[in-house]
Amino acid sequence: MPGGGQEPGSYYVGVDVGTGSVRAALVDQRGVLLAFADQPINQWEPQFNHHEQSSEDIWAACGVVTKKVVQGIDVNRIRGLGFDATCSLVVLDKQFRPLPVNHEGDSHRNIIMWLDHRAVSQVHRINETKHGVLQYVGGVMSVEMQAPKLLWLKENLRETCWDKAGHFFDLPDFLSWKATGVTARSLCSLVCKWTYSAEKGWDDSFWKLIGLEDFVADNYSKIGNQVLPPGASLGNGLTPEAARDLGLPAGIAVAASLIDAHAGGLGVIGADVRGHGLACEGQPVTSRLAVICGTSSCHMGISKDPIFVPGVWGPYFSAMVPGFWLNEGGQSVTGKLIDHVVRGHAAFPELQAKATARCQSVYAYLNSHLDLIKKARPVGFLTVDLHVWPDFHGNRSPLADLTLKGMFGTRLIIEALEAAGHSLSTLFLCGGLSKNPLFVQMHADITGMPVVLSQEVESVLVGAAILGACASGDFASVQEAMSRMSKVGKVVFPRLEDKRYYDKKYQVFLKLVEHQKEYAAIMKGD
Repeated sequence: MPGGGQEPGSYYVGVDVGTGSVRAALVDQRGVLLAFADQPINQWEPQFNHHEQSSEDIWAACGVVTKKVVQGIDVNRIRGLGFDATCSLVVLDKQFRPLPVNHEGDSHRNIIMWLDHRAVSQVHRINETKHGVLQYVGGVMSVEMQAPKLLWLKENLRETCWDKAGHFFDLPDFLSWKATGVTARSLCSLVCKWTYSAEKGWDDSFWKLIGLEDFVADNYSKIGNQVLPPGASLGNGLTPEAARDLGLPAGIAVAASLIDAHAGGLGVIGADVRGHGLACEGQPVTSRLAVICGTSSCHMGISKDPIFVPGVWGPYFSAMVPGFWLNEGGQSVTGKLIDHVVRGHAAFPELQAKATARCQSVYAYLNSHLDLIKKARPVGFLTVDLHVWPDFHGNRSPLADLTLKGMFGTRLIIEALEAAGHSLSTLFLCGGLSKNPLFVQMHADITGMPVVLSQEVESVLVGAAILGACASGDFASVQEAMSRMSKVGKVVFPRLEDKRYYDKKYQVFLKLVEHQKEYAAIMKGD
């Protein structure tokens, strides 16, 4: 809580719905996190590559965390509420009741999660059309976007879901609707995951070509025909019913939402870097690359003019920072796969016991163990003879190939962005993995760029709160709120003496890319 003698200020609540939990924070006008709470949410995997959640379960969890973060404070000082969430697909009927997205007919499970890969056949057919909208997703649509999932529902659950559906929401938009009763969609969700154009709107020819002409016929009412920029104030603010659910005052401003990674970008990329000896201090904000490292990694670069990068999503206009074009690279389920590898190892029970005995997390224990065995050399040198291909879940970018399993990721994405016209000098990291000092130092060493960490580790929640602050009218623009509410915590510089080693490791990784393509060509041959 703010210290004694401080002038009472305004508060904002940020809510972040991640893959495995809902988190909330109470944030002040300086971007300081005053209270935090989290609550796990359920996931179902009824069959391989099918991942589902429940919108009712998620909304209930939102209420648990918001009530916790405002305990003991004067709620009349809360000025705004902002939501971010994973880009999962929520399906409701015409009366806004949940519909099943599964063969079991369980309507409680009415969300196809972002990481669900059931629509592989559908996305292949969409990509074969080579329609013009695909140039805005790096030339190849991802199975994690909404069009293939919608097509899967039409082809596989026609009677139980598709024909009854009244509303298809991206999860961030579902949350803002639930809070305000306003069905307007955020430009962020629709532009990034639904093929909407900020300049031209929906493209009728695309939906007709892929077999979803239903949306054109009803003027896109089911997927959104009112679109607002992130941070715009929705309707009359928080409804009395939602206020009761969340434990917040009715009528407070509620913002048009963001996808979770984009909220992280908003929470870090605008920080005032003066006095830290960084090249980006005298450069435009377009020299910064935000890297949000959670369950997946997302690489957010912005530009004043549209830049088309093969295999990288975008350019999306005003999808994160108003007035700027966004390119979004990424690596699917990065954090989840590190967890999978560690937990799947035969020595994991022993590791867990040793970490518990030291009152450490398994990753803190592993990092200290690596320090012990590396002797005089940097930790990265332990892999001098070990070259691993870590993309278990397909390569999102810049290769945009579901069949490829591995990448020396961030450096390759940076090279693709720069080859297309971006000029980058500094990484801004946030998300769960940015709490791991080894992960951060390796990013600096491998890319050769300094890494800026935020003063507030929970940058995604700061980003969500920035939305609420904008909706409240307390700041003139998103850019002003970003510069006032995001602060530099620590800067990690690359160890240049190890550059030659990492350059060689990178050459090996590029060879691994080539070899994987060669192996695939051999297996496809006669």
